[in-house]
Amino acid sequence: MSVNKNQSTSPRITRLSWGSIEVEGGRRFKDAKLWPGGSREWDWGETGTHHSPGIQPADVEELLRHGVQRVVLSRGQQRRLQVCAETLRMLRERGVAVEVLETSEAVRRYNAIRKTEPVGGLFHSTC
Repeated sequence: MSVNKNQSTSPRITRLSWGSIEVEGGRRFKDAKLWPGGSREWDWGETGTHHSPGIQPADVEELLRHGVQRVVLSRGQQRRLQVCAETLRMLRERGVAVEVLETSEAVRRYNAIRKTEPVGGLFHSTC
């Protein structure tokens, strides 16, 4: 896990390419989980995530434990990753705003708001 010096700010994504997401501090991931004060590899195997049915409630639980008020979910650069309806429902029920975007759009959006509100994100770097 990588932790920012400023615990209230989510780490900036500095570079996106096919198969790689780079986060400030030089950390590089294939898929990434980011939240205020930290980042780590998003390992789909931990929750059994697949492109379909997609991002599950268990995938975002860690972000919620870090106090996010907004979540940015990326669907991949070819939008093949889906998001389970249960995930969106859970976030809305907990009062967490959610945005679902293609990965490059998700990176731009996340970087634009990371200093102004507690945001977390799940970023898929390939399809």
